[in-house]
Amino acid sequence: MSHATGCTDAPTTADPCSRCDVLVGLDGVHVETVERDAALMTVTVSTTWQLMGCPDCGVVAPSRGRRARVLHDVPHGDVRVQVVWRQRVWRCPEQVCARGTFAEQVPTLVAARGSLTVRAVAWAIGQLRREHATIAGLARQLGVGWWTLWRAVKPQLEHLASEESRFEGVTSLGVDEHIWHHRDPRTRGPKELTGMVDLTRDQHGRTHARLLDLVPGRSKKAYADWLTERGADFRAGIEVAALDPFGGYKAAIDAELADATAVLDAFHVVKLGTQVVDEVRRRIQQDTRGHRGRKGEPLFGIQTILRAGAENLTDRQLARLATAIEADEAHEAVYVAWRCAQDLRAAYRAKSTLEGRARAEKILESFHTCPIPEVARLGRTLRRWREAFLAYFSTERANNGGTEAINGIIELHRRLARGYRNRDNYRLRMLLAAGGLKT
Repeated sequence: MSHATGCTDAPTTADPCSRCDVLVGLDGVHVETVERDAALMTVTVSTTWQLMGCPDCGVVAPSRGRRARVLHDVPHGDVRVQVVWRQRVWRCPEQVCARGTFAEQVPTLVAARGSLTVRAVAWAIGQLRREHATIAGLARQLGVGWWTLWRAVKPQLEHLASEESRFEGVTSLGVDEHIWHHRDPRTRGPKELTGMVDLTRDQHGRTHARLLDLVPGRSKKAYADWLTERGADFRAGIEVAALDPFGGYKAAIDAELADATAVLDAFHVVKLGTQVVDEVRRRIQQDTRGHRGRKGEPLFGIQTILRAGAENLTDRQLARLATAIEADEAHEAVYVAWRCAQDLRAAYRAKSTLEGRARAEKILESFHTCPIPEVARLGRTLRRWREAFLAYFSTERANNGGTEAINGIIELHRRLARGYRNRDNYRLRMLLAAGGLKT
């Protein structure tokens, strides 16, 4: 559609372009014309006339006419939208005033010197946050370059990231690391980033995990320094701190969160048990056959079965497992290791925490005495982490699962962007994608 005439500085309610103001939804301006073809919609807007004084000296300034300023707006379906703002210009008549000419500003429409409307920037941030979009893809839809869009979005994200209010109300904290690049650390810095995640439960007991921050390195210092920066009030509010079995993070929790309960993550404990089974299977395979497993050999054919929970196995799979174990007396060690891993899973799967704790305490008393060296090593590891291991059953099954979910979101967005070169940009994007910024 097109409205080319009949618009004034103060349109009436009968004016069709007044209805366009509502439909187009641009704050602070009214619509003069709307023109559209198959690829582009052009909306011409202007402000209502008013007296204007010089920003410096306050003298009423005469108008110097208007200039057309082209802005990029939210696309309408597959059609790009271009806003032509007929921006008013004035000139200060005071000869001693250094201001000279100056132009009107409408902050609700566009930032000073910006080329993207305010709502286009907000739309882009929303797409990045909720729709797994990329800067490059959004820039194509808006008809701008990558840097043009990022220069408009980045200050908004930096402002949101600087607000300390986003750390309020955190009572349960998770920590984990991930690799953010695979280049030479001498040129791009540490490959590892430590991520802190809010695992606080709502009134219904549900966890809505959100990323709080990413800091370079994987060490006690990286975690402890971040906790120190958050302040005494934040640290005092943390009741539960979930972590993977990494001594550096445990040392940071002991030093900075003395009143919090450290909880060893259930997933990683079960994973350790599964790794023990695999290690025993590979060792027995080498001892009995002298080579790695091959198709048709008993232990090679039950790899997947050994990684599954006993409650999930069919009768046919249980029969295959029994046949493989009975094929050689040495295979009995594999079965014992598998049973130990199943006992570990059963502790976490127990219907009540009292039953689960009883099973866990039995594991702590027995695994380290097992004649199978891999199982004994696991037992010694769990005994070193005894308090954090048992804390799972006294904290309503607190775990680091939400942190792993956040890591999945991070991995998704890193793949979508095909990698990052700038760690600051990476941090801002991941904070936005993983719910760390209050938008």
